[in-house]
Amino acid sequence: MNPPRAFDAVVFDMDGVLVDSEAMHLDVTCRLLAEYGIRFEATDEFLGCTDLDMYTVLVPRYGLPHDAATLAARQVAMTVHQAAGVRPMPGVPAVPRALVAGGYRVAVASSASPPIIRAQLAAVGIAQDFEALVSGVDVPRGKPAPDVFLEAARRLGVAPARCLVVEDSRNGMLAARAAGMACAVVPCHATRHQDFGVADWRFESLAGVAALLRCGSPEG
Repeated sequence: MNPPRAFDAVVFDMDGVLVDSEAMHLDVTCRLLAEYGIRFEATDEFLGCTDLDMYTVLVPRYGLPHDAATLAARQVAMTVHQAAGVRPMPGVPAVPRALVAGGYRVAVASSASPPIIRAQLAAVGIAQDFEALVSGVDVPRGKPAPDVFLEAARRLGVAPARCLVVEDSRNGMLAARAAGMACAVVPCHATRHQDFGVADWRFESLAGVAALLRCGSPEG
């Protein structure tokens, strides 16, 4: 008899985990802020944060003439316009579909707004593969607070302790741990230097997650 499985559900972050989109998001932010004469450069500060949380910080920092909600809405519109050009990360769609075939419940829990989530997942052909799509704007607090992961578990009807989160950022990892969920990190190019010391597993690709859930033997 096979031993009982540790998890019933897998909750994926989107950007940098399922979709190769981190560079696109940075490009949109840079172009939007350039309209105000601001040269914005890559930073870890906002990785895993919602657009509204980001502009809540940037509006007073740069003395921007519009409020955070207005700028976040522009960011969303610009990102959706470019979403058709994103590409899947290695292991997509094979790994999520293999997990579904193996009996796991799967969801996406992303800081991105719902239009961005739908557009990017549609662009790589996997929007239909997930039971639940949860956005950071659906909950009171964004990552590193646990709200988005707890909401994903609620929608799936699975206890948090029975969910495995797959993340690529430290903020996401901390959110998963705060939710009482195990976390496997698969860093992308933009996050490889971050501190993932409290992650349960670290893999080089989604293939490691598939191997872990199939046989319980982590790799990487």
